[in-house]
Amino acid sequence: MKDTDILVGAAKGSTKLQTLLNALTEAVESGKFPAGELLPSVNMLSRQTGYSRDTVVKAYRLLKERSLVESVPAKGFYVSGGSSRIFMLLDDFSAFKEQLYQAFRTSIPGSWTVDLLFHHYNEKIFKQLILNAAGRYSMYLVMNISNRSLHPVLSKIDPNKLLVLDMGSGEKPETNFLLQNFDQAVVRCLEESMPYLGKYNEIILIYARQKTPHPPETESAVREFCGKHGFAFSVFPGMEKSNLKKGQMYMVIKENDLVDVVRLCRQRNLTLGKDIGVLAYNETPMKEIAGNGITTISVNFREMGEKAAIFVTKKQKIREILPTSLIIRNSL
Repeated sequence: MKDTDILVGAAKGSTKLQTLLNALTEAVESGKFPAGELLPSVNMLSRQTGYSRDTVVKAYRLLKERSLVESVPAKGFYVSGGSSRIFMLLDDFSAFKEQLYQAFRTSIPGSWTVDLLFHHYNEKIFKQLILNAAGRYSMYLVMNISNRSLHPVLSKIDPNKLLVLDMGSGEKPETNFLLQNFDQAVVRCLEESMPYLGKYNEIILIYARQKTPHPPETESAVREFCGKHGFAFSVFPGMEKSNLKKGQMYMVIKENDLVDVVRLCRQRNLTLGKDIGVLAYNETPMKEIAGNGITTISVNFREMGEKAAIFVTKKQKIREILPTSLIIRNSL
């Protein structure tokens, strides 16, 4: 005889409705109730859990809104036919994040729903979005808010359903992740670029910790490289016309800083790749043609999206640091 009991565990800080939602979602996604299976009636579930009929009805209605269950008049609630709802929380919207999203979206079934949100590195918003989403989705893809460690609020999500993207830490063995390395991978790419750096005597990193969440490990990595190879090294918070001189190689992280460097070179009649070098972080299609081609160091964000799709469709554990590549173009 099939076990139709829904196991409801007490969860500190959760309402009865949220606790019941989590239990029902787990029962469906674990395969206890496969697609097309009739779920316990409202009265039966109320008796099993001790929760009121109103709470049970609200839980079923929310699961129906999320496409996990379907209702049939006079019969009850059934597990829906295999559709899933994915929670994707990115840091911000940019060209390379769009590549990630599009690669992910085209690699999962068309019937699946993806709720795409952004936290913009605001910790309060990050925490609230995670708390609101916990227990409501079949799988979670989250860009962590820091590169040093995972934010504690992520413990509210079942680690088997959570994939941390881009920035974060794999210190917990249960954590699934697709991350990039922001220090030694940068040094390796700079080492690869050495044949092109002979015409430059100074490397300048355009970077301000208070203006960009980019991990500070990159600054330390570039400083290490310059010390090893005898390049003068400076860090500018932004680009000013008075700073621009022949023989400098600019490493930029933010798109608007790249625009400023290219614009100032044109104003001063300086040639990219000859008088001034430019190396930009994160590959985008526009960098293939801007300024006759901008050299980049970047992970493959399409690959990140495709591997994230494998995680949610196959539910296979993944712990991977994606390779960072140097793409040489005319700007160097």
